[in-house]
Amino acid sequence: MIDMRLKLDYPGFALDVDLQLPGRGVTALYGHSGSGKTTCLRCIAGLEKAGQAFIQVNDEVWQDSAKRIFVPAHKRALGYVFQEASLFPHLSVLANLQFGLKRIPASQRRVDMTHATDLLGIGHLLDRHPHNLSGGERQRIGIARALLTSPRLLLMDEPLAALDSQRKNEILPYLQRLHDELEIPVLYVSHSQDEVARLADHIVLLSDGKALASGPIGATLARLDLPLALGDDAGVVIEGQVSAYDAHYQLLTLQLPASDMNIRVAHSPMTLGQALRCKVQARDVSLSLNAAEHSSILNRLPVTVISEMPADNAAHVLIRLEAGGTPLLARITRYSRDQLGVYPGQQLWAQIKAVAVLA
Repeated sequence: MIDMRLKLDYPGFALDVDLQLPGRGVTALYGHSGSGKTTCLRCIAGLEKAGQAFIQVNDEVWQDSAKRIFVPAHKRALGYVFQEASLFPHLSVLANLQFGLKRIPASQRRVDMTHATDLLGIGHLLDRHPHNLSGGERQRIGIARALLTSPRLLLMDEPLAALDSQRKNEILPYLQRLHDELEIPVLYVSHSQDEVARLADHIVLLSDGKALASGPIGATLARLDLPLALGDDAGVVIEGQVSAYDAHYQLLTLQLPASDMNIRVAHSPMTLGQALRCKVQARDVSLSLNAAEHSSILNRLPVTVISEMPADNAAHVLIRLEAGGTPLLARITRYSRDQLGVYPGQQLWAQIKAVAVLA
């Protein structure tokens, strides 16, 4: 458990949050620029000292202003990954990694060199110098260096923000491996909802220094009462199990949790029974009164209408749906809403293109 209560005042900005976060997995701090994401991270790291604060990571108290406890940054068992990798340019990749490793006595090391280089796929880069690396490679080495300090908590401050889309897609699978294979809790700052949807288990929505919401990623993204639902990238996260693979058409079949419903996704082969997380954008969900046949849309799910709200575009509405217990969002025009006569409790069919599912 990560217990974090922070009050910090700057001219024109005040941070006031009270959060209890999971002690494992990835928690995303999400919000617009200036919402307080990085300030939270810096307080946890000990780089900022909040006037009123209590910070406890699992069983270690790092700050308790009421008891005048403040553990300095260099004594906090954490790793910090910034937007830029900040590698030592005169050192090889191996020497950069050894810099992190040497900070920790051998008896206290929980991540060794082989494990870190394998996780991040950088074993072939050890003899190179930073100027001979791509942005994505430098960032992977920065993450490996942070891991080699054997942290009890890993802080990542928009680690993909400085990368183009190609480099982001290169590094995301490695971040997913960290999520799947390490037990080190991660606090991940981002303003990209798609990025958060792929990586996070828990999300904290920050705005103007306050936490508007904190909860599991699936339930929180599906809430219509939060600003998350208003953006063009609004959608839900679904984590299903691979139940079949069509090699000829390169389509995975995923069984949805707690139901016998399936969706098909354009994807490379995966092992049967393996879990796969995907995001379904609200704008990619259409609704129908009947199950359409002879259509190019492969995914047709029976759904129940739960609620609706106006979207940020006056011509649109957002519809909250459930498909056998799995939440979905649909962004449709008000005209379509009226033509279908949409109302809470109504039974409809949701249609989702297989190529539109982000996995």
